[in-house]
Amino acid sequence: MARVLVACEYSGRVRDAFLRDGHDALSCDLLPTESPGPHYQGNVLDILGDGWDLMIAHPECTYLTAAAEWAYGPGPYHQKVKPGTLTGAARIEARAAAVDFVKKLWAAPIARIAIENPVGVLSRHIGKPQIVQPYQFGDDASKATGLHLKNLPPLKPTKFIEPRLVCCGGPLPPGVGKYGCTCCLGANEPRPRWANQTDSGQNRLSPGPDRWKERSRTFLGIADAMGKQWGRLLDQPPPDRIKCDLFGNPA
Repeated sequence: MARVLVACEYSGRVRDAFLRDGHDALSCDLLPTESPGPHYQGNVLDILGDGWDLMIAHPECTYLTAAAEWAYGPGPYHQKVKPGTLTGAARIEARAAAVDFVKKLWAAPIARIAIENPVGVLSRHIGKPQIVQPYQFGDDASKATGLHLKNLPPLKPTKFIEPRLVCCGGPLPPGVGKYGCTCCLGANEPRPRWANQTDSGQNRLSPGPDRWKERSRTFLGIADAMGKQWGRLLDQPPPDRIKCDLFGNPA
């Protein structure tokens, strides 16, 4: 039985996946856990040296993603700035603090580490990630997520969920292919959409104070794959560095 730390997780989904696999897993977040189980409510930096075999971290992504890059400039801005949104020098400072936090996680005295985040600035600081999608792991949803891995192989997809196809502003009937579009008769290439997306590609979640919490939860299929695939490695001594391609094959 190995010791697993799931940092910056209040949902308990990844923690519970490793508990089901028989490991001693603890989630940690500034918020209380949503799912009853082992949880440390506080700063994860306080417990990084407590003898973990694996850490999976989900640092807050607001200032790490490639979204809202316009807000890092001095202004004036081409769009209305929402109340509470940092801009200019204040936003640059917030990004620097976010990157510094991730670097501390990456340098933790833990043999195997995974840091999950949307595609953004972390590639410049800790290397390129594996990109996974929930529809590769049995969830009818699209959300490109980066996994920065240290001494861990990339996750292998477990179950692909087929999308619906949208062309000329509307969904195509199942099984007809692009030539079934009565508007363009196949001249345009249909776009894939999953259940969490509108036909135009927007996320279906309504705006609200808890929207960020809903979007930040790890999809259950990805959490389960982490527990099963990485959990099996924890009985083995970690190598200096596992070199694999993005499909989990030795490089």
